[in-house]
Amino acid sequence: MTEKPSTGNPSELAWFKSSYSSSSDPNDCVEVALAPGTIHVRDSKNATGPRLIFAPSTWANFITHTSES
Repeated sequence: MTEKPSTGNPSELAWFKSSYSSSSDPNDCVEVALAPGTIHVRDSKNATGPRLIFAPSTWANFITHTSES
């Protein structure tokens, strides 16, 4: 991930489409926002809905595990 981290304030998060999101429908993807000490994940179809928040080490383990499958 090469995006610039944001401040961590949910209203200021800089969301981008995850490179692991590979759907033929551009509206059907996972978006990620980097903040100091946290990685935020949401469904692009429901931008105001629930979000997952990961510690950087947990996120790294997740993407390493899923990319090996």
